[in-house]
Amino acid sequence: MRFASVLLLILCLAACQHGIQTNEAVRQGVIDHLTKANINVDKMNLTVSSVQFNGNKASAQVSMTPKDVQGGMPMNFKYLLEQQDKKWVVTGRDTSGDAHGKEAAPAASPHGGGAMPGAMPGAANPHGGGAAMPSPNDLPPAKKK
Repeated sequence: MRFASVLLLILCLAACQHGIQTNEAVRQGVIDHLTKANINVDKMNLTVSSVQFNGNKASAQVSMTPKDVQGGMPMNFKYLLEQQDKKWVVTGRDTSGDAHGKEAAPAASPHGGGAMPGAMPGAANPHGGGAAMPSPNDLPPAKKK
């Protein structure tokens, strides 16, 4: 009888432990995190596309789109979470770039050539060529008619 009670207790504890290892429990942890950051999650569609559990830690791929924008581009984030007090708590974000793998690449420069206007110093001239536009003081004087 004692053995059965101990076995039942172990099974219950194991079931409780894995009961929160669900996408919905992780989603709620992300919602709690965003709410604490004063983000109005009621105006967003928040989707947890994948979760990887590793004991009391998890990483979740989350996409968010505004509810009032049709065909809006989703924002993708990879959240790191930890199990605390029987719920998931966001401990940070993975900014290694994996979270943005499904977003569209930036459009090419409409001017052709290298960098976009306003690029960092040393970047290629987007208008082609290497010479800068001459100053009006460098131009020869206009001929009179």
